[in-house]
Amino acid sequence: MKQMNGWGISAIAGLVVAATLIGGAVALSAFGGTTVTTIAPGVSRATQQVQQAQGVPAGGIADLVERVRPSIVVIEGATAGAAGASSGTGMVLDREGRVLTNYHVIEGQTNIKVTLADGTASKASILGSDPGSDLAVLKITVPANLLVPVTLANSDNVRVGDAVFAIGNPFGQNFSVSSGIISATGRVTTSSFTGRAIRDVLQTDASLNPGNSGGPLFDLKGEVVGVNSSIENPSGRFFIGLGYAIPSNTAQRFLPQMVQGKDIQHPQLGVSVTPLDDVVAADLGLKVTRGVYVTAVTPSGSAARAGLVAASRGTAARLAGTGGDVITAVAGEPVRNFEELARAIDKHEVGSKVQVDIVRNGQPMTLTAELQIWDLR
Repeated sequence: MKQMNGWGISAIAGLVVAATLIGGAVALSAFGGTTVTTIAPGVSRATQQVQQAQGVPAGGIADLVERVRPSIVVIEGATAGAAGASSGTGMVLDREGRVLTNYHVIEGQTNIKVTLADGTASKASILGSDPGSDLAVLKITVPANLLVPVTLANSDNVRVGDAVFAIGNPFGQNFSVSSGIISATGRVTTSSFTGRAIRDVLQTDASLNPGNSGGPLFDLKGEVVGVNSSIENPSGRFFIGLGYAIPSNTAQRFLPQMVQGKDIQHPQLGVSVTPLDDVVAADLGLKVTRGVYVTAVTPSGSAARAGLVAASRGTAARLAGTGGDVITAVAGEPVRNFEELARAIDKHEVGSKVQVDIVRNGQPMTLTAELQIWDLR
């Protein structure tokens, strides 16, 4: 099996930087016979008291690890007859044998094998996937009493500074544990398969490495707040303190369709925009100072069919703000930049009709756009 060296792109505070997928293959033979011991970090008495107040067992993270470890699985796959490579991590969803992981862990692979924490192994089939969100659901066949499902948390409740821990299979070192905090919320990474932005991603400093992909990021209740997916590393595939997890709420939104084997479709409006502030608005000769200025409209796209108008071509016309609509809200939700616009669109389904509030030549208007499917072709 080939080594995965895919690169995703993540936007942080408006900057575009590289994010490396962490589900790459690592030869298990290099670690044959190695005994892995995971060590829970020591904590002070004050920290223990805080953790206990938050519902953490008296034994701290060590007790949590012992409780949730049976829910973690090793995922191995091979392509064109190759074998003996570790692809990543997954988590048990239910006692029917459904397993959640990253799409890039199983993409292009055959002969997928899933191994439980007690050593029970099963061939796995792919029930459904969402490449645009880098998620996939597998199905295994093992006795129901051996399956310990995870609990998916409400990731909207996650706060910067919350303590978290990860369990995964980095570099073939199966069921390794790392811990840290939520470093930031609302980050954006990009699917390497569709180019679609994955929003509201959690950033963590809990150590993640190739092989952790598809594994859970737990909170101190032992509930899953995210699916570990990529790391920030411009020079290689080794952890430097910037890891990313797809929020559990994103997974929960699309799980019902993936379980049914349905193709996941994502909507788009079909515009290019520039965010406005007082300075940019003044430079463009616009009276409205909040919203996004439409600079381009995709032909035959949702925005074009709704009647949105882009800025006139040419530097002079653009600087004069000639003809360009300013989008101020979508479905009643104010938008001030591209991410807010995209997030408002993402909340709806393909085919949904949404109200788009705009300002055109100083006059407020409301248009109706029927959202079309995200398509890079």
